[in-house]
Amino acid sequence: MKRSIEVDLLSRVEGTGALTIRGQAGHVEEVTLRIMEPPRFFEALLQGRGWEEAPDITARICGLCPVAYQMSACHAMEALAGVEIPAAIAALRRLLYCGEWIASHCAHMFLLHLPDFLGYPDLIAMAREHGELARRGLRMKQIGNAMMRAIGGREVHPVNVRLGGFYRAPEREAVQAMVPDLEWGLQAAQETVEDFARLEYQDMERDYEFVSLREPERYPILGGRIVSSGGLDCAVYEFEDRFEERQVPYSTALHSVLRGRGHYLCGPLARINLNFDRLGPAALEVATRAGFTVPCTNPFRALLARAIEVVQAFDEAVALVRDYVPPEPAHVPMEPRQGRGCGATEAPRGLLYHRYDVAANGLIEEARIVPPTSQNQGSMEDDLRVLAPRLLEMDDEAARRQAEWAIRNHDPCISCATHFLDLRIERA
Repeated sequence: MKRSIEVDLLSRVEGTGALTIRGQAGHVEEVTLRIMEPPRFFEALLQGRGWEEAPDITARICGLCPVAYQMSACHAMEALAGVEIPAAIAALRRLLYCGEWIASHCAHMFLLHLPDFLGYPDLIAMAREHGELARRGLRMKQIGNAMMRAIGGREVHPVNVRLGGFYRAPEREAVQAMVPDLEWGLQAAQETVEDFARLEYQDMERDYEFVSLREPERYPILGGRIVSSGGLDCAVYEFEDRFEERQVPYSTALHSVLRGRGHYLCGPLARINLNFDRLGPAALEVATRAGFTVPCTNPFRALLARAIEVVQAFDEAVALVRDYVPPEPAHVPMEPRQGRGCGATEAPRGLLYHRYDVAANGLIEEARIVPPTSQNQGSMEDDLRVLAPRLLEMDDEAARRQAEWAIRNHDPCISCATHFLDLRIERA
């Protein structure tokens, strides 16, 4: 008997799309995750613009992680110019990025993902019985937003970032005023990991090839080499030699694959698997108490990986704020240079790559941006292929909930990927 299950809109993700699963008992014929949002043409919009405009233009790609786009753009242009960023400016950038990690991760964990684990349709319903947990998550998110506002000028599309650094460095007193909130946030984040460790996680293991940046001594946020669990180890400028984007007929987002190897996964689960030894003492201690060990290949436990990263971000932020001295000057002067610049940083959702070809007069001739969600789309489909036999045995509503939950494991930013869920299951 052939059946069709349709869900018009995927709830609790950024963007819209659709999923189709076709098959019959014991046999899955098709799984396609379709992104239907119109392309936004940011790469084309950048052509002919001045190289110094790239951070502000690309920040508009995402309202949840604009700092990631700004930092990747800055890294690319600074690599082209051969500019070395002083340690004080780099520290302030890392602090700003920690704020974005905290705000973005907490928004996903508490507003979007945790209701799945506790059996609620949304945060509002969840908060009726778990009010303290919901309030804690929202306050942590607010602290992240306040960090972005204090350093970046505002929490959405910060205006203080520029090539070479910042337009203005915040006063030491203004930054150190964050210490009490950050110390509270660090304790709250540790409690959150312990709470999340007690959740019931679905039994599922996947053979991912994890991909992330790896910094020489710290947990990756702002740079390093690109590494993978399959042995990849390359410089950022080699990204397009090792990875390729492919057009699929059913999606307005490109699929990124490792050349000759196929789909891979980036994001918190990949970062923590590849950089567990780079976690700071606070994050490592709470991960150990929570029983989180690597390798961890269960995508549902990405929630716990994110929570551990929030501890890492708060812990780093406390240290950076205490040691903060305003950089003087706040930016390094830069002159345009003809050539190609590549940069990559770790957005909350995963590796974010930028490449720019720039003319001698400083105008951008070509831009390429590869966001995390387009890199993860193939692995999300593969997750659903593994789950599909279970889904085909469920009733329509249970199958929809389960499919959406599996997609939310990876916190997709579908709007960013278009440069979910209408669910259709056909059973024969």
